[in-house]
Amino acid sequence: MSTFEGIPTAAFRFYAELEENNNREWWLEHKKTYDDCVRGPLAALLAELEPEFGAAKIFRPNRDVRFSQDKSPYKTAQGAFAAIQEGVGYYLQVSADGLLVGGGYHSHTPAQLTRFRAAVDAPDSGLELEHIMDSVTSAGFTVEGEKLKTVPRGFDKDHPRGELLKHKTLSAREHLGEPAWVSTDAAVEHVAARWEALKPLVQWVSVHAAP
Repeated sequence: MSTFEGIPTAAFRFYAELEENNNREWWLEHKKTYDDCVRGPLAALLAELEPEFGAAKIFRPNRDVRFSQDKSPYKTAQGAFAAIQEGVGYYLQVSADGLLVGGGYHSHTPAQLTRFRAAVDAPDSGLELEHIMDSVTSAGFTVEGEKLKTVPRGFDKDHPRGELLKHKTLSAREHLGEPAWVSTDAAVEHVAARWEALKPLVQWVSVHAAP
């Protein structure tokens, strides 16, 4: 594994150009740029973060176009996920818009959703999550996730944590863009700090709503 020295500007430029040239011929012509400037540095960064946050998986760059009207063969962002449990963990993404970090859980089973709602409904664990999400938003993250339009059946429509109960998945992310530090080894500390801010959310899910 190579030493992490930063994510070069060429990584973000690669995706800006890919958005305009999303075809196999262009990709093959520029694959060395992808390997050297996107995948390689990202793998090195994730290796630095692994002792604290666990091993991460770098997603495939190819899109699944089987059921999509959009037949563009490649994703216009490179994502990676450090899972502490299936679907629960920390996210990192490189795209034309720069660097993005996130965390939470992005998949669910009926049993997991039942546990999540019960924990949100319970006073102790529910208030704990409410405080965590307040802290996360105060730190600059945007709360996201698949949501119902109304409070789920079986809960008071005026439930004090009704907005949280609507969630089927729950995550938070922040677009960091392309700050000066991203192309240096200091990116390790900055990404680690943002993931650390999301650790209470990830840990809450792992305790109260594990898959």
